Amino acid sequence: MTSARRHHRLAGARSSAFTLIEVLATMVLVGIVLPVAVDAILLATATAGYARDQVESASLAQNLMSEIIASGDYQDIESSGQFGTHRTECRWSAQWDEWDAPRLKQLTVTVTWQRRRRERGVALSTLVYARSN
Repeated sequence: MTSARRHHRLAGARSSAFTLIEVLATMVLVGIVLPVAVDAILLATATAGYARDQVESASLAQNLMSEIIASGDYQDIESSGQFGTHRTECRWSAQWDEWDAPRLKQLTVTVTWQRRRRERGVALSTLVYARSN
């Protein structure tokens, strides 16, 4: 092999390697981007958990509201309680309020739970036709 070819081959090998500056710059960039990416993932996970809790609680409130309305006995219902074994950390309350129109009452069902040492809640309301006795 001639020395010109050998020199050309060695020059090609050198140009494909990374320099120390390039490696350090990459490490600095990764050091800046990685914590931001991890924080974004943690925030997305926490938000998804909160959204899941809200949807489940709204569903529980809607089911409870349907049970109360279907029973038809509005005066003798419990005004608060806990859900069974499925969501023991959730509490519920039901409240009846008078409405402007006669024979209409507003039923509000509130479901509360603890998340990150704060009480969260979902409230659903509907109007119910109160039959006369």
